[in-house]
Amino acid sequence: MTRVSGEKEAAALAQPTGQEADSPAAAEAELQQISGDSRALSLLRDASLLPVLVALIVFGALISPYFLQGDNFWGIGQYASSIALITAGEALVLMIGSMDLSLGGTYGFAPMLATWLVAPASAFGVGLNLNPYAGLIVLLLAGAAVGFVNGLLIVKAHLSAFIVTLGMLIGLAGVQDGLVDGQTISALPTCFSYIGGNFWGPVPVSLVATAVVFVVVGLFLRYRRAGRAIYAVGGSAEAARAAGINVDRVKIGVYMAAGVLAAMGGFVEMGRDGAITASQGYSEGVIFIAFASAVIGGVSLLGGKGNMVGVAVGVLVLAVVQNILDLKNVNVFWENAVYGLVILIALVIARVIGDRETQT
Repeated sequence: MTRVSGEKEAAALAQPTGQEADSPAAAEAELQQISGDSRALSLLRDASLLPVLVALIVFGALISPYFLQGDNFWGIGQYASSIALITAGEALVLMIGSMDLSLGGTYGFAPMLATWLVAPASAFGVGLNLNPYAGLIVLLLAGAAVGFVNGLLIVKAHLSAFIVTLGMLIGLAGVQDGLVDGQTISALPTCFSYIGGNFWGPVPVSLVATAVVFVVVGLFLRYRRAGRAIYAVGGSAEAARAAGINVDRVKIGVYMAAGVLAAMGGFVEMGRDGAITASQGYSEGVIFIAFASAVIGGVSLLGGKGNMVGVAVGVLVLAVVQNILDLKNVNVFWENAVYGLVILIALVIARVIGDRETQT
């Protein structure tokens, strides 16, 4: 969805005035048409990434005979699941024309807090022995709370999104370390490790769960009025506000949803590893992988454009890149250089597909 389309959506939402009995229906029909045209363009951009994915698969097959084996593909899917969830959160924030670096902190802090409350003191927990299912609620609430605080500071206090979320990232990393004095909690209850670490036959449970989340988010963006309002706000906040959209509420809601998705991603990663480390998230640079995946997947840096299909393709591209690096035993220190290069390429791709106003 282009920024112009975002402004048109805001105008369409503003059209009902009560002067005509059928004006709300007419506005909704126009909004649907605009959304459909924009989705068609987005899908075309998404399809343009498929040759890149195919080329990576061919390259992987050439460098390693193990690459095309089923176990390896399912492993790629399992790895991509946690990254996909935090990327979906970052994509939503980008769609409203903002950014959220703190998702990398939430990715580690939320599952750490939940596990710390559940685990016994002998396993570096606080000793509260909270019910594991209550711990899951804490995890989701923690993600939402971080997003809510970010939203208040950015939207209501008009502070810089970059500074606020960077400060939150650093703060959450410190709390995550401090809760366990830098230790790792490996005594996970079954419900904490099931989604991230188990399989239904050859299929990772995490892959199925992530696919469900993506479908739900995608349908919300496509069919719900609040979902289309996200595009309108990202396309032009002023036009959206003039259209009667509660811009502040939409933005704060997006920050909260992004925090929940990041917490879910960290939860899946914890299950995949079978433990929660004091450095999960921030020290791994996961937020930069998520950012690159979203931009590669066609989410505009300027807001008002993107969809979950493109985000999924962007995640798969980087997951395949990571798998190839692992199969070739590339030094972990060089991986950061590769991801830096990928982010730069992502910015170029964003410009090619229409973000000509992207600035440093």
